[in-house]
Amino acid sequence: MIRRLLRADRALLAGIAAYRRHPYMRTLADPPVIWAEGGSRLLDYASGAPGTPVLFVPSLINRAEVLDLMPGRSLLRHLAAQGQRPLLLDWGWPGEVERGFNLTDYIAGRLERALAALPGKVVLAGYCMGGLLALAAAQRRPDRVAALALLATPWDFHAEDADRARTAAALLPGLEPVLAATGTLPVDAIQTLFAGIDPFGIPQKFRAFARLDPASERAAQFVALEDWLNDGVPLAAPVAREALGGWYGANAPARGAWRVAGAAVDPAALAMPSFIAMPARDRIVPPASARALAERLRAPTLHVAAAGHIGMAAGSRAEAALWRPLLTWLRRL
Repeated sequence: MIRRLLRADRALLAGIAAYRRHPYMRTLADPPVIWAEGGSRLLDYASGAPGTPVLFVPSLINRAEVLDLMPGRSLLRHLAAQGQRPLLLDWGWPGEVERGFNLTDYIAGRLERALAALPGKVVLAGYCMGGLLALAAAQRRPDRVAALALLATPWDFHAEDADRARTAAALLPGLEPVLAATGTLPVDAIQTLFAGIDPFGIPQKFRAFARLDPASERAAQFVALEDWLNDGVPLAAPVAREALGGWYGANAPARGAWRVAGAAVDPAALAMPSFIAMPARDRIVPPASARALAERLRAPTLHVAAAGHIGMAAGSRAEAALWRPLLTWLRRL
């Protein structure tokens, strides 16, 4: 047993060392910026393309680049090549103003102003936490949103493991000193929370990476994703309190108690076409949590993606798992 543990440790260290010395660096140039406010930007991946633009809303706690990861692993560039006009709302780093934002400020403020900067209606597509923001914005502004796509979006935070969700919420009092001191939930704290979801997965992935050919496409993709994961964004303190206490602790969305600008967010209130992509192997958003959202919408198109939370968006099988089914739905609108 000791010899096996020593071999495993050597493989883990070899994988970490191989990752650190790998030469891959992201080289994709940003598309044109058509609107900006504070640290946020609206990027246009197919300026002048016909049809209804598709505005992607990512999470607030990760860089938006996961949807435009690298050549051949970019959902946005794939859709642009197929005649769509994808736009990306890059939230950016929370500055002095954003550190005071709550969810209403992001949704009824910044996201709605990004919508207002566009000439007509859009398809709003939210990924992970961004799906909740997109859902609330679509309910508030059906005059600006023609259809809604929700990708790996949680709704019932107690659907599969209520104890784990409540445990995350119970950390909030201990985090208050750093929230008060910095105005944010720092990246390291966020990384620690997510590492607790699958603590054994981290060493396993580096051991597997140690066995890859460094010159292979799989190795470059691993480094691109790992760079993205390690380059997180702090979360504004008011949002951290709402998300941990309200979403994870009180399960406010599923209970009909989550409010934006004073109004309850209710998926059943939406009359527009909707698309739900539910990853079958998602540890971050359990399938039952996303399915609960589909059950609240009016006749959504439900797609079960044969992938995990990140793999669905940017993995080696992402085109089959999500990109093509989403494109098919968009073309039918």
